[in-house]
Amino acid sequence: MDVDTRLLRYFAAVAEEGTLTRAAERLFVSQPALTKQIKQLETLLGMRLFTRSRAGMTLTESGRALAERVPALLADWERVLHEARSAASREARVLRVGFVASAANEATQDIIAAFARRRPGWRADMRQAAWSNPSAGLADGEVDVALLRLPFPGQEKLRVEVLFTEARWVVLPSSHRLAAREVIAFRELWDEPFVAAPAESGRWRDYWLATDERDGHPVRVGAVTDQPDDWLSAIANGYGVALAPESSARFYARPGVVYRPVTGVAPTQVGVAWAPADDANPIVQDFVRCCLDLSIHHQM
Repeated sequence: MDVDTRLLRYFAAVAEEGTLTRAAERLFVSQPALTKQIKQLETLLGMRLFTRSRAGMTLTESGRALAERVPALLADWERVLHEARSAASREARVLRVGFVASAANEATQDIIAAFARRRPGWRADMRQAAWSNPSAGLADGEVDVALLRLPFPGQEKLRVEVLFTEARWVVLPSSHRLAAREVIAFRELWDEPFVAAPAESGRWRDYWLATDERDGHPVRVGAVTDQPDDWLSAIANGYGVALAPESSARFYARPGVVYRPVTGVAPTQVGVAWAPADDANPIVQDFVRCCLDLSIHHQM
């Protein structure tokens, strides 16, 4: 019998959190999807793992026995998988670099060039991720290092160095009543529908909706998108407005949308991130050093 490790991760989350709601938030999946996965695991194993009640999910005796073993099993599997992927990258002399949206902005190409000089014969393979994957594959071991917007889900389990900070602006349809303003107060946008990232991006989605800076005012979501092109189209078509880094005005300019400075929201940060297991990986650390060196240079 083969059991997908994803099912075991979902089981472990529910066992630790005690409720489907908290586990779904932690895993960045919907509650119905998580319920389906737990039932699938129970069917595969031929046993009940939880007793369900209004109070939450209580482990059965079988569930407790499994819960005692699963964390170590998953940790061993992740370690083996990480080592195998790292070995494949070393053999191919390729460093897998994940990124979201514009990565490190204009500094990105300089970082890649600096890495090529530092590691002749190596290539940085840039892999763009959708917004539903705000760690750009780093959390799942699909990349070796990543250039990311902070904060992102799972950040506390990874190593992160901040490279630079930039303001958050607002993106509006060019026909919007506030589009002619030079600067817009965020409070004036509280009742506007927003174009949001998928719900599974969790804390990252909340950050770009500025949920903590609304004084409890509820968010209106006008559309959900996962890619920059769809995001821009939704805004241009009037489905909502959105917060974005100031640099988006350079990287994602297009007819039908305007970018304006906005007050009342904190700035955003870009960082380089890697797994703790790669603290002693000379290739990953060389890339991190290139990022930090270029960050210092660009701030001077």
